[in-house]
Amino acid sequence: MKHPNALQKYFIEQFQSDIRDISPVGGGCINETVKVTLTDGQSFFVKKNRIALNDMFEKEALGLKLLADATEKTADSGERLHIPDVHGLTDDHDNGHVFLVLSFVEEGRSSGDFDLRFGRSLARLHRQTAPQFGLYHDNYIGRLPQKNEYRDDWISFFAECRLEPQFRMAQESGHFTGAARKSLDRLCSTLNELLPEERPALLHGDLWGGNYICDNDNQPVLIDPAVYYGHREAELAFTTLFGGFGSGFYKGYEQEFPLEPGFSERRDIYNIYPLLVHVNLFGGMYVSQTESILRKF
Repeated sequence: MKHPNALQKYFIEQFQSDIRDISPVGGGCINETVKVTLTDGQSFFVKKNRIALNDMFEKEALGLKLLADATEKTADSGERLHIPDVHGLTDDHDNGHVFLVLSFVEEGRSSGDFDLRFGRSLARLHRQTAPQFGLYHDNYIGRLPQKNEYRDDWISFFAECRLEPQFRMAQESGHFTGAARKSLDRLCSTLNELLPEERPALLHGDLWGGNYICDNDNQPVLIDPAVYYGHREAELAFTTLFGGFGSGFYKGYEQEFPLEPGFSERRDIYNIYPLLVHVNLFGGMYVSQTESILRKF
C-alpha cells in the first residue's frame, strides 16, 4: 500500500502528523492490512478494501466499540480482555478504497497463566447480557452477512438467524443436496430437546485461534469480531473447532462461569454454523464435515 492522498490527509487532520512509513502486516485474507507509522512515532493498524465494503468496516468498528465498552465493565483487579481502539474510517473515492484505522497492537509471546486469565476474562464478558438474542443491526462473519434479528429464545435465533441463512446460501451454490436439507430440518425440530436455554451473552462471535493475539504485556487482545448476543456455548464450541486455545483457557472459563453438564456432546451442534460459513467461503472438505454432523444428530 502506497501513501494514498486520502489516508495521508486523514492522519494529518486527525493526528497533526504525516505518514513516515507503511509496512504490510500478515494474517488477513479479506482485507489488505498494514502498519502505518507517523513522523511523530505513533503507530496504527489500517485495513483497506473496496469502498463497496464500507458497511463491513462500519459494523466491525461498532462491534469493537461494543466489546470495548463491555470489557471496561468486566475488569477484575485489572484483569480483562483488551480491544483495539477504533480511531475512525476514511475513504478514497478517487481510487475506490475505504480504510479502517485502529490502534496498533505489538504482539508478544504468551507465557505463564495467560490462558487461564484469558478464559476467566472471556467468561466475565459472557456475563454481559441483554433482553433478547441478536443485535440492533446485522453485521458480517468474515465477508459474509450475518443476520441478527432479535429473538426471545436461543433455539429460534440459532435456527432462523444462524443455520438457515448459511445453509440456504450453500445449497443455492450447489454444495448440499435435498438429503442434507432434510437432516437440517430434522435437527432444527429437535434443538429444544438438545440445547439448554440461557440468558443472552455478549459474544465476540468469530472466536477462533486467529482472532485473538497476545500483546507484549502478555494480555489477551480480541480482534475481528462478529458481535451479537447469543448462547455462550456457541462461542466456546467455536474455540475448539480449529484449535489455538490451551487447556488453561477452558479451566479459567469454568472457574469463572461454569457450563452446564454435557457441553462436549452439544459442541458439534453449535459448530454447524461456523462450518457452514466455511462451506460458503471455501467449500471443499467443510461440506463433508458439516454433513457428518447433520447425520449424527
